[in-house]
Amino acid sequence: MENMESLKKYLLTIHPVRKSGRQKEEFRKWLSGELRRSGWRSHEEHYGKFNGSVNVIAGDPDKATVFLCAHYDTASRMLVPNFVSPTNAAAHVVYHFVTALIMVILALLVSFAVSFPLNQPALMLPLFIILAVALLWVSVYGPANQQNANSNTSGVLALLAIAKALTHNKRVCLVFLDNNERNLLGATAFRKKHLGAAASALFINFDCVGDGEHLLLMPSKYSRWDEELLSALRDAFPDGETVHPKVLTQGLIYYPSDHKKFKFHVAVCACHHLAGLGYYIPRLRTKRDTQLSLDNITCLTEGIVRFIPLYLNEKEE
Repeated sequence: MENMESLKKYLLTIHPVRKSGRQKEEFRKWLSGELRRSGWRSHEEHYGKFNGSVNVIAGDPDKATVFLCAHYDTASRMLVPNFVSPTNAAAHVVYHFVTALIMVILALLVSFAVSFPLNQPALMLPLFIILAVALLWVSVYGPANQQNANSNTSGVLALLAIAKALTHNKRVCLVFLDNNERNLLGATAFRKKHLGAAASALFINFDCVGDGEHLLLMPSKYSRWDEELLSALRDAFPDGETVHPKVLTQGLIYYPSDHKKFKFHVAVCACHHLAGLGYYIPRLRTKRDTQLSLDNITCLTEGIVRFIPLYLNEKEE
């Protein structure tokens, strides 16, 4: 735990923002050293200027059966907080629809306020389009959010903690993915380069695992039918005093992250719970994203260390 505390402090003070090319490069140099000290040999995969992603891979993707993933890039600051509710798709859709509607109305009002005093009605439509596109551009490419403890320093820390605790196994591969915030470009490039693994291996993705006492493990619709996987997850992640893991296999689940690019996956996130709303993640892409619970990291680390032999042994039988 003491080592994790120092790693957490280092990440939040030295590499709190990983958005520009230089910031990412400096982080990757440090990351490679940490992986090497943990007994993992790593390498970078570059996917060309058009994609622009650089993934860091520890292990052999051609031999692995289980891939443990987390994206290391951080996002721009949003005009309003991002909102994710994995088990309440309606709330997720309504929130983002209303947010988009507000942006459209704002652009419309500004274009009207400019064109009306000038008595130039023909100016209104092009100005509205320019403003709408500009607002969308800012949400993706705008100023970097300066606080990213949960999104996704928490996933990076979890993967590093697992690397230090997990005995090196040629059937396990760690992947630190780039450009999650740019339409999952890093995951897309990895899938194209490793088609065999992407089609058959299990991918466990850690994204926003630091803020919330409810740790959700969400298998894909294909993985829900894998009883060996579900049994291993339940045995590896028992309920705890401060952190409460839950394997979710019922109902509609929507959680947008890199795991969506892989058929057999388990998405992992930490949530708060509110009666009537269900599970939700607050404070994303705002200056209030400062929560990163080491209890969550410990729970994940111990759980994965238990899970790997359980799952691999069952697959061999």
